[in-house]
Amino acid sequence: MADWKAQNQKNKAVVWEYWQRMNHAQAREVPGIVKKAFHKDVDWNGPQPINQIRGSDALIRDFWEPLRHSFPDIKREADILMGDVDGDEYWVSGMGYLTGTFVHDWLGIPATGKKTHIHFGQFFVMRDGKVAESYCILDILAVFKQAGFQVLPNAHGREGGKLQKPRGNDGILLTEQDELDGRESKQLVEAMWNGLMRYSRERDGENLDAMEQHHYWHPDFHWMGPTGIGSTHSIEEFQDFHQRPWLSAFGDRNLDVESSGRNMGFLGEGLYAAGGIWDQEFSMHHGEYQGVPTTGKLMRLRDFDWYKRNGNRLIQNWIPIDLIDLF
Repeated sequence: MADWKAQNQKNKAVVWEYWQRMNHAQAREVPGIVKKAFHKDVDWNGPQPINQIRGSDALIRDFWEPLRHSFPDIKREADILMGDVDGDEYWVSGMGYLTGTFVHDWLGIPATGKKTHIHFGQFFVMRDGKVAESYCILDILAVFKQAGFQVLPNAHGREGGKLQKPRGNDGILLTEQDELDGRESKQLVEAMWNGLMRYSRERDGENLDAMEQHHYWHPDFHWMGPTGIGSTHSIEEFQDFHQRPWLSAFGDRNLDVESSGRNMGFLGEGLYAAGGIWDQEFSMHHGEYQGVPTTGKLMRLRDFDWYKRNGNRLIQNWIPIDLIDLF
C-alpha cells in the first residue's frame, strides 16, 4: 500500500476513534479525548454564531461543554466518513447526525425537553496524526424548527425529519477503497462542477440548459439541502426548488475577486466524493432570496457537499450550508 494510502487509513482511524469515544464519554473524560485527537493550537471553525475557536482548551470550553450541557446524552451517528489527499494536505470528512435530549437552552434556543436531531458536516485537516484544522456546519435552523420556531419562510423543497442515508449504508469507509473508484468519483464531480460554471447570469437568466446537468445526475437522484432550502428528488425539482431561486439571487460564476476563505478542493474515495468552501466570496447578491431583498453586497459562503456515485452518474448529494451566516 502506497504511503499516502497508509496515512489516509491512519487519519480516518483517528477521527473515527474520536467520534466513538465521545459518544460514551463522561464529562471528566472529554478533555483527554479531545486533546488526543486535536493539536493543542487547532484552528476549529464552526457555524454562526459559534465561528472560530483557537486551541483544544477553548474547543472544550466554548463548544463541547455548552453542547453537552444542553444535550447531556448527545450521540453522533455518522453516515459518511472518508479521506483523501489534496496536494500536500491530508483531509478527512464526514457527515451525519448529533442526537440528544434538549434539556437546557443552547445558543439562545429554548430547551424543549425532547429528542433533537442536529445534522452535521465536517472537514478535518490532518497533520502528524492529529486534527490541525476543522470546519463544521451544524443545521442550527433545524434545531429552531424542532423547537417550534419558523425562522425562515417555508422552504421550496421538502424539509423536516432526517435526511436520507447513503444507499446501501456504505458511507463509512474504514477500509482501503479502490483507488480507481475514488478517482472516477472525483472526476465525475469535477465534470459536473465544470458544467455548473458554464452558466452565465447575464446570458442565461432562468434558462439552465447551458450547464447540461443531465449528463451527470442519475434520473433517480436526491439532492438534500439544509433547513431553509429543503430536499429535492429529480433534476426538475432540483432546478425548480433550488437552482433557479438561488441563481436569481446569487448567480455569479467565475467571480473576479481576490482569493478568500478556505477551499477544501475535491476529495474522492471509493464511490464517494466531497468538497467545500469556507468564508469564500462567491457572488454578488443580485435578487430577492427567501424574503430578503437585493442588497448588492458581495457574499461569502460556507458550503459543503458529499456525493455518492452510481456507475457514471451521481445519485445522492448532501449539502450543509451555513444559512444563518449567509443571511
